[in-house]
Amino acid sequence: MIDRQNIESEFKNLQDRICKGLENLDGLGRFRQDLWHREKGGGGRTRIIQSQHIEKGGVNFSAVMGDMPERISKALGLGPNRFFATGVSIVLHARNPHVPIIHMNVRYFETSEGPWWFGGGIDMTPHYIIDKDAAQFHRSLKETCDKYDHAWYPEFKKWADDYFYLKHRNETRGIGGIFFDRMDSKRASKDRLFDFVIDVGDSFLDCYSEVFNKYSDKAYTEREKEWQLHRRGRYVEFNLVWDKGTRFGLDTGGNIESILMSLPPECRWTYSYDYNKIELDTLNKLKKEIDWLSRTAE
Repeated sequence: MIDRQNIESEFKNLQDRICKGLENLDGLGRFRQDLWHREKGGGGRTRIIQSQHIEKGGVNFSAVMGDMPERISKALGLGPNRFFATGVSIVLHARNPHVPIIHMNVRYFETSEGPWWFGGGIDMTPHYIIDKDAAQFHRSLKETCDKYDHAWYPEFKKWADDYFYLKHRNETRGIGGIFFDRMDSKRASKDRLFDFVIDVGDSFLDCYSEVFNKYSDKAYTEREKEWQLHRRGRYVEFNLVWDKGTRFGLDTGGNIESILMSLPPECRWTYSYDYNKIELDTLNKLKKEIDWLSRTAE
């Protein structure tokens, strides 16, 4: 059975593959790496790219361990114990407002009391929702899930709809994707679950390349850039108010710059925004339970 050293090593390799692929995709930029160490145990590799097409992107690896904070152990229904957590997390903000924001995370968690599990997912946040693009994105995720269990895509798609949801705005963060957590031996063997999360991680580049290559060179207006900044504000709201990963990083004393690397370089909050027809069309699609696989119209 795969152990935590194997998982940590393979997550580092995944980070390397994705960074190389993104550098090739951008064509000019190179990642800057910062190594960081956690005082209470572990550390990570934060990699940031800021270039011609990717305005700000992060591909982070971390492996942290130590005494579990009381708040987390209580939330998990566990007594005092130690933990180990490792994963890769990605967020990309492109310069062009026609290229969506994309997020991917895969992670492994175990405790000294015995419980272990995998989690992760991919979701996309277009500034302009195009049904055909959304359908292709979800089709790719379904193909990855179906290799393991045909029940997983619909379950994980609903999980993403519910998780990536701004309750205070009554809107989804974007078109969702898949989200899964607490995947343990009740689902499948540890080896099979690890194969699945690595497949999810490796599917990221294909998912992103599809829309990046389609829109990264598309001309855009000042109004479209303004709309991008406005929608980025919603992304910030979710990550700072609702995201459990952000809270876990803060609760366990992680590297603050790595935790907040998901935030865009610029965003805007406009009071009483005057939406045009195209922008309203996107707002009307920020809803749960949309069957994106059937939405193939232009």
